[in-house]
Amino acid sequence: MEYVSTRGSAPTLSFEDVTLAGLASDGGLYVPREWPRLTQDEIADLAGLGYVETCVRICAPFVKGSLTGDELRVLATEAYGSFAHAATVPVVQLDAQHWLMELFHGPTLAFKDVALQLLGRLFETFLANSERQLTIIGATSGDTGSAAIHALAGLERVDVFMMHPKGRISDVQRRQMTTMIAPNIHNLAIEGSFDDAQAHVKRMFGDPAMNRRFDLSAVNSINWARLMAQVVYYFYTAVRLGAPERKVAFSVPTGNFGDVFAGYVAAQMGLPIERLIVATNVNDILHRALSSGDYSVGTVTATAAPSMDIQVSSNFERLLFDMCGRDGPGLAAMMAGFEKEKRLSISDNMQAAATLFTSARIDPDEMSLALRWAQAEAGELIDPHTAIGLAAARQSDLPPHVPIVTLATAHPSKFRDAVERASGARPRLPNRLGGLMDREERCETIHGGYEAFADYVSAHARVRA
Repeated sequence: MEYVSTRGSAPTLSFEDVTLAGLASDGGLYVPREWPRLTQDEIADLAGLGYVETCVRICAPFVKGSLTGDELRVLATEAYGSFAHAATVPVVQLDAQHWLMELFHGPTLAFKDVALQLLGRLFETFLANSERQLTIIGATSGDTGSAAIHALAGLERVDVFMMHPKGRISDVQRRQMTTMIAPNIHNLAIEGSFDDAQAHVKRMFGDPAMNRRFDLSAVNSINWARLMAQVVYYFYTAVRLGAPERKVAFSVPTGNFGDVFAGYVAAQMGLPIERLIVATNVNDILHRALSSGDYSVGTVTATAAPSMDIQVSSNFERLLFDMCGRDGPGLAAMMAGFEKEKRLSISDNMQAAATLFTSARIDPDEMSLALRWAQAEAGELIDPHTAIGLAAARQSDLPPHVPIVTLATAHPSKFRDAVERASGARPRLPNRLGGLMDREERCETIHGGYEAFADYVSAHARVRA
């Protein structure tokens, strides 16, 4: 399998190289040269398989040339062996049409674990016989950081520098990062938004001086291997609800567009998806883009769903690449204009290539109502992000025979205060996180912009081997 950049001028890479690279050298994101396809019989044959074997079959075409099926099976077994539920990603029924896909049974109680537990093992495997010293640069709106840190802490040839917006994530999210004490882990709080942190990441990948000194990589969803791992649970869930004979819809609480783009990839591979509902909070750039073609940056508003408090959705570029006919140079010019003007107009022709998607903007009252509905009508306590997805699902116009699966992206205990305000019930941390609130924290605050962040990395990262 070969991978190309969305901006058309970076070198073509193998799966191993694209995993270790993260962002493309031309500023674009890597995608497969072409989407692999599964036959309907191959999808039907997934019925009854466990999560690990489903992972092996779905990921096999993406890792071809870099890993054998047996090697991938070993890594997946290790990755998902620590999950608290035997199904890894169980599906829970709410009513006749609505379901939850529970993605929070990993070590940090968030959907990011499903991808990052595998990604950490891929890094370890690809670096095992190498002299490379990898410097991981990351930005998190809450959950990526803790999942990445838990997956990468203690690795010999990896240094991790993870930024989060100071004061804009929950206390549980912060502590899951800052209480993981390991010599290769550096937690950094920046004075700004997630978008500011994400801009620092992108700028560093384009900084010649930093690239000369350090072997930079990423764990954000700009890393293709992470997205690949997320494709698996769309197949796993849809087959349990009747695919390929029956179409299934998914409602995805969305910030950086990676999770819902994985659903798009599943559809390109042949999974019969009726609709992908992009559920945003009041930071609604994606809703505006998909509903009216207006992809313009506004001001980030802090909400009870901090992982969605984003105005620049990096992974949207991957969809734009397909929407413009995979014209890399054309998209590069488009993104250069967006980065300068902070706005981009999506033509009708481009929108016509994305008819699988609809979108919804969910305000705080609608989020709270959906959270209370799940508790009162189905006995399920959900977190604010999941509630936004559920609110969008319940507003959809899909016919009753189409099952709608809302992605439950985090355990409610990660957002205890917000859940208690909406429901009156304060969720408890699972026993496996016992003592989290009493552990020592280690975190540095970065005062200043990109230069201050680059200075910190320069002072603490091990140089390129």
